[in-house]
Amino acid sequence: MLPTKISALLIAFLCSTLGFSVNAAALRDPTLPGNASGQADVVISSTNNNLVLNSVVKNNTSAYAVINNQIFTLGERVKGVKIVGIGKDSVSLADGRKLTMFQAITDFKGQ
Repeated sequence: MLPTKISALLIAFLCSTLGFSVNAAALRDPTLPGNASGQADVVISSTNNNLVLNSVVKNNTSAYAVINNQIFTLGERVKGVKIVGIGKDSVSLADGRKLTMFQAITDFKGQ
């Protein structure tokens, strides 16, 4: 009689434990981002096509352009577009775009 009571209690305990774990699996992890996180991905991907000219280093023999915090030279491609010209404060791209630095950086006060 005692072994059947123990086995019945053991079976009841295992069933209730499994029931709790099934319920716990259905709960949402509170550390995961909310449902609006998919919208941020859309915003990020649409702004990835923007090119920002951070700086230009040019001397008589070579020219380098820093675009989106990466260094490029004449003839290299940035986001699939070839760099066809590097000026003292601008970069010309093969698709017709011209990137210019922020004017407050390139202008000197008093001139």
